[in-house]
Amino acid sequence: MTPVQRLAGLLVLILLLMAGSAGVAWQVQDWRLGKKLAQQAVLHGDDLAAISNAANAQTRHVLEKQQVAEQARADLDAKATKEKANDLAENERLRRAADDSARRLRIAGSCRADSGNVPSSTRATSLGNAGTVELTSIAGRVVFDIRAGIIADQAALRALQRHVRAFCPQTSIHVGKTE
Repeated sequence: MTPVQRLAGLLVLILLLMAGSAGVAWQVQDWRLGKKLAQQAVLHGDDLAAISNAANAQTRHVLEKQQVAEQARADLDAKATKEKANDLAENERLRRAADDSARRLRIAGSCRADSGNVPSSTRATSLGNAGTVELTSIAGRVVFDIRAGIIADQAALRALQRHVRAFCPQTSIHVGKTE
């Protein structure tokens, strides 16, 4: 073998060794990168699980809070409905008693003698200080109808005020004229 052939062979051998070590280095780097990617995938999965668990916990908390608020609202509504029903039932009981003549509907009032509403012949008697006026049965029913409307309106107003106080604590309630 000639020195040129030896040199060529040596050169080929060196190139083969360099190519082989480059391939081995490439494979080692691939294994290392694969290991790092696998670790990052595990960490990413852990992060996603933590985020999902936190979101689930927050959702449960909000739903529980909503259920408590709905129950409180239902309790307020039930209380207001019961109070209104009791007041209307009492009004109806009084109406039946007046219709059955078991009770009479009288309205307290007074009439001043100098008001001009009392005839001059009765001014001498002391009718004007105080007394009661008995209403006819038709007028009595009208009074009970008006009273039922007032009861319903007051019950609705109380329910609304309770609702606002319970569920809108930053809201202030003002009744009266607005400017």
